[in-house]
Amino acid sequence: MLFHVRMDVNLPLDMPADVASEIKAREKAYSQDLQRSGKWRHIWRLAGEYANISIFDVESNAELHDILTALPLFPYMNMSVTPLCRHPSSVRDGDA
Repeated sequence: MLFHVRMDVNLPLDMPADVASEIKAREKAYSQDLQRSGKWRHIWRLAGEYANISIFDVESNAELHDILTALPLFPYMNMSVTPLCRHPSSVRDGDA
């Protein structure tokens, strides 16, 4: 199952820099492991925003929920999730 997820990060302005850096390092390691596994298929930064658009390829809604809620930055994010399916006009067979 493919999902489009927009993640907007809102760290508290009074969060100490060392705490923010540690959370971001854990986030990066976790997201890169998911990318290597194929679960987190794509990630794009939104220019000028502390936000990203990502594509996840998971087995179920529950698996996506578990992945997203395990993100170290999850407590500081607003997310919108959209399920995706292959468009009949697509020329790419691998986009199922």
